[in-house]
Amino acid sequence: MKYFADMHMHSTASDGTDSPARLLENVRRLGLRYFALTDHDTTAGCDELAALARPEDGFVRGAELSCATKLRKCHILAYAYDPGASALRQSMDNMNVIRAEKLWRRLEILERDYGVTLSDASKEKFRQIRNVGKPHIAAALVAEGYCGSVREAFQNYLSKIKMKSAYLTAQEGVESILASGGIPVWAHPLGGEDEVHLTPEEFYPQLELLMACGIRGLECYYSRYTAAESAFLVETAASRGLYISGGSDYHGKNKTIPLGTLNADGEKIAADRLTLIDALKEKGALQ
Repeated sequence: MKYFADMHMHSTASDGTDSPARLLENVRRLGLRYFALTDHDTTAGCDELAALARPEDGFVRGAELSCATKLRKCHILAYAYDPGASALRQSMDNMNVIRAEKLWRRLEILERDYGVTLSDASKEKFRQIRNVGKPHIAAALVAEGYCGSVREAFQNYLSKIKMKSAYLTAQEGVESILASGGIPVWAHPLGGEDEVHLTPEEFYPQLELLMACGIRGLECYYSRYTAAESAFLVETAASRGLYISGGSDYHGKNKTIPLGTLNADGEKIAADRLTLIDALKEKGALQ
């Protein structure tokens, strides 16, 4: 019998639309054998889900850190970390401060350049969200009638607002995961949602930098990658001694990605292709 996994998904604790409880229901309904909740720069959703999950659910604590090397940005997935460790939480706290500063700057630009002024109620809601980002602004633009959809909000406003990037250094992100007992994996290493995919000439230098930082794996199977792209990443991971992982990057209604989708060609990816699962079992994070 083949089992399936999805090691990359998001909840309302960051920029997804499923609560952790609803996400668990959807995972069970789909019949996934293993899964990880990897909200952006927060463990809050995992804290909630851990209290609900049963051992047979195959749940692994995860997180996704927003980082950058000297070459370009990157997202680093953290798996099976110690939730009580301070190193990872400190990195997340640093990134949440950065996110909040960018939020208020975006709102200033919306008012100044586009004549869009969100209500005090929306702004107060933002203050209550620990891990606020562009999807939250987009939802407010839709709720207040400025746009008809989240995609329209990005197309008409948010994608046009260019801001200086601010991320954790990849060194800080990876080291904080390792110091917290976790396994760091490079998320969607060829590029994420709506990004131009890296060429091999662009990919390899970034890989070398991240391996020097201490990453342990690559997300080789991803909802936007073709079979050829995944094969390239699997071969690279195997040749470098890196774990192979896979995930959908599910965000509920905020993205058109079905839960459990690990390939752009419609191929079903069995969990036994993900060597990360074996590493997590050896670590005692999975049965």
